[in-house]
Amino acid sequence: MRYSALVKSVRIGLLGVGTVGRSVARALAERRDVLSRAVGAPLLLQRAAVRDLSRDRGIDAALLTADARSIVQADDVDLVIELIGGEEPARTLIAEALQHKKPVVTANKRVVAWHGPQLAQLAAQRGVELRFEAAVGGGIPLIAPLTDDLAANRVLELRAIINGTTNYVLGRMAAAGLSMADAVREAQDAGYAEADPTEDVGGYDATYKLAILASIAYEIKVRPDEIYREGIEGIEPVDFRYARELGYAIKLVAHTQRHTGRVEARVHPAMISLDHPLARVEGAENAVFVEGDLVGKVLLMGQGAGGRPTASAVVGDLIDLARSIRRGVQSRPSFSFDDRIGVVPIGEVKTRAYYRIRVDDRPGVLAAIGQVFAEEGVSISSFIQKDAWSHDTTAELVVTTHPSLDASLQNARARMERLEPVHAVSSFLRVF
Repeated sequence: MRYSALVKSVRIGLLGVGTVGRSVARALAERRDVLSRAVGAPLLLQRAAVRDLSRDRGIDAALLTADARSIVQADDVDLVIELIGGEEPARTLIAEALQHKKPVVTANKRVVAWHGPQLAQLAAQRGVELRFEAAVGGGIPLIAPLTDDLAANRVLELRAIINGTTNYVLGRMAAAGLSMADAVREAQDAGYAEADPTEDVGGYDATYKLAILASIAYEIKVRPDEIYREGIEGIEPVDFRYARELGYAIKLVAHTQRHTGRVEARVHPAMISLDHPLARVEGAENAVFVEGDLVGKVLLMGQGAGGRPTASAVVGDLIDLARSIRRGVQSRPSFSFDDRIGVVPIGEVKTRAYYRIRVDDRPGVLAAIGQVFAEEGVSISSFIQKDAWSHDTTAELVVTTHPSLDASLQNARARMERLEPVHAVSSFLRVF
């Protein structure tokens, strides 16, 4: 497809000048010559939309407006960068920009996760491009490798740590023995977690990102509500000690895998073998482990969040789009999605599991628990009594299983909790 005409400069409309928007605007100003040489034409920040015109944004006040729609409709704007965040009005503004034949760069994971296929279809119909590299990996290039560098491959599996906040929290719990609440508070003080950390700790952020990655990797429509989601709220410091003893780290993992006619797509905390590359991802870093049928295994790793890494991905998309506009051609083919392939329900997924169980310390308990597993068709890999407490005559058991249907593992969990000598199934984690 072709853009309407060759241009001498690329005029940019910026929607949102928050943390990422400021970094983008600063890059456009401070690296003007470098970026212009990379594109072959000047990149001009023409207009910028903000909610509050009274605040200093570090941008010429003459460029600012509170009317975001005026930017997407403006004749003197060639390209729109959306950094407002949230679902609305961002989705409407992106759609309107595309309708006006303006290519769009966005970092909005929520909009792309829920509405990406429809917006990509609209972009194709209007002969322009929608770019969203920053919506998934922040500063890590993920979309371009999947669509370009690995295009010859049939993606077999994708496993990722794509939320820096939870990786930081789990890392601090593992290294310092902090409680979940204390680790989250430390992440907030370090600027890694929001005042309300629900989106991160509850696994929602990672689910949005996995929906985007799975849709691109398999060229199908994967919605966030089709992905099994579980947050990290139930993990306790003792689980990290037991995990290390068993040879595992605990991470919030986003996992998708190809099956005949369907794909797995799930986000949940998991024990992952210490010799796996993802087990060594520390702090607020992100990493994506991809297996293709031709290339084999590939690891992409780096800073996944923050103003500068995200701005890096936004400006990278901007440069590529600006080159397309200057040349009058579309450099990346339109996305296409197969509606015939669905997501495997979590109950039909085969996985290993770890249970931590508080029980009465008396004869017959192990036999009762073993019988539950046997009746559910779950084979036990290890069965260890870790600690006993004389003051209340209870003990803590750690059980790991061989691969079984997730439905059977959950049925076993529910039945054990109803056993008279079982005080609680204190923890349940899937095992990679």
